[in-house]
Amino acid sequence: MKFWAIFLATFGGVGYCPVAPGTAATAAGIVVALICQGSLFLYSAVTAVLFVVGVPACTYMEKLLGVKDPGMACIDEVVGVLIALWNLPLTWPVLISGFFLFRALDMFKIYPINRLEAISGGMGIMLDDEMAGRYTNIILRLALGYAGIF
Repeated sequence: MKFWAIFLATFGGVGYCPVAPGTAATAAGIVVALICQGSLFLYSAVTAVLFVVGVPACTYMEKLLGVKDPGMACIDEVVGVLIALWNLPLTWPVLISGFFLFRALDMFKIYPINRLEAISGGMGIMLDDEMAGRYTNIILRLALGYAGIF
């Protein structure tokens, strides 16, 4: 159980990246998005499964390390960026814009993201990134609609 919880929370070890593990996990999430892009069902299922397994895995990591929202627990960034890019055209401009916008919203935690982060355990860890992903998706949809692309 310990191995799998750590493996999942660190997204296969990405969380051990010595510099900016959250940014590395966001990049890994983009790779997952590109792999799943041909099927909205697969994309949605992978996102949902990662969220569901991420909650207990991050709760375990938090208890194991005795630290709230440990940086190496990065499955939340993977789920967040998958939500950010959900059902959008995965072109390079969208991927790059989504990457940077999601990272900014995740780091600055505007309302209500900051309130969700206050929820204890893995649920709080996952929910703040989930909301940052939703905000990113909405902003990208508005930008693409304004540009006449979407």
